Amino acid sequence: MADRDTLLKILDLARWAPSGDNTQPWRFEIVSDTHIAIHGHDTRDWCVYDFRGHASHIAHGALLETVRIAATAFGLQSAWQLREGTDEAAPVYDVLLTPASLAADPLLAFVESRTVQRRPMKTEPLTAEQKSALAGAVGDQFTLQFFEPPALRRKVARLLWDSAYLRLTCREAFEVHRRVIEWGARFSDDKIPAQAVGVDAATEKLMRWVMHSWRRVGFFNTFLGGTIAPRLQLDVVPALKCAAHVLMKPVRRPTGFLDHVHAGVAMQRLWLTAAAAGLHLQPEMTPVIFRWYARNGAPISADQRINVASERLATQFEALCNDGPDAPYAFFCRVGVAPVPASRSLRLGLDTLLRTP
Repeated sequence: MADRDTLLKILDLARWAPSGDNTQPWRFEIVSDTHIAIHGHDTRDWCVYDFRGHASHIAHGALLETVRIAATAFGLQSAWQLREGTDEAAPVYDVLLTPASLAADPLLAFVESRTVQRRPMKTEPLTAEQKSALAGAVGDQFTLQFFEPPALRRKVARLLWDSAYLRLTCREAFEVHRRVIEWGARFSDDKIPAQAVGVDAATEKLMRWVMHSWRRVGFFNTFLGGTIAPRLQLDVVPALKCAAHVLMKPVRRPTGFLDHVHAGVAMQRLWLTAAAAGLHLQPEMTPVIFRWYARNGAPISADQRINVASERLATQFEALCNDGPDAPYAFFCRVGVAPVPASRSLRLGLDTLLRTP
């Protein structure tokens, strides 16, 4: 049977679910011994990467799937539904837990150790068993497209090189980067520690100095080639140094925010399955997000040059995938064998995440 102590243990595991820039867009409420309420929110009011809250909704799905996995450690079955009267800006997910004859989910062991690897990985190809496991993890509502040969990885590297130029020259993105990086840190409870960003120490120091102001960024980018080093270290080299890039596509186009929540469920299973297969993973969501803007006719920036360039980037991405403009993309990442990162994002404690009814 469930009780409050058990629910606290489940939530203590579930809080390790991934979220964009470690924003953790949720708070927990224990309603009863069998009922948890997840109070979701999004970051679209300040984060350009959270287009219409999609990134946060994907994170909500990852959290709900992690609750389900964690519950199996206690012989409990988890089922969730959206609370009536709540909407995409502040959804409340009611999670009910019931006893069941369940073995612990095999992915349980990887919930806390799963993390982002932004450094170069081995280029050793995926095995047939690894690819099959990844494809099976996302269920029948999603498909995976793999980009494995060196020629395709070079094309992805070019896509990310171009995408990174927009990311590094967009003022709206600059404001996000300045907010979510914790400089000089190896670990961070609610941000990305600078040592986990993926650049060398000299570039980190330079980035910290440059990001002091947008005026400084503009000068550095214009006259000193300021985007070159970070693009090489954060985008091109990692794109080349991996086993494969993987694009997760919905079988049907999303029609509401819950479709993005379900994408988050599949994403978390993909990520944990990769970890179980001995692989690390790094999301590569910027081209996906910028394409969401472009294909919905929405501006990314007050700078019209960024918006025009995002249209070109979307077309480039579609050509890489042999798709048209209506094809839905949910999640893009790279995978491969690599050492465990020495630096990573942590999580807020339950004392912060838990709400009082």
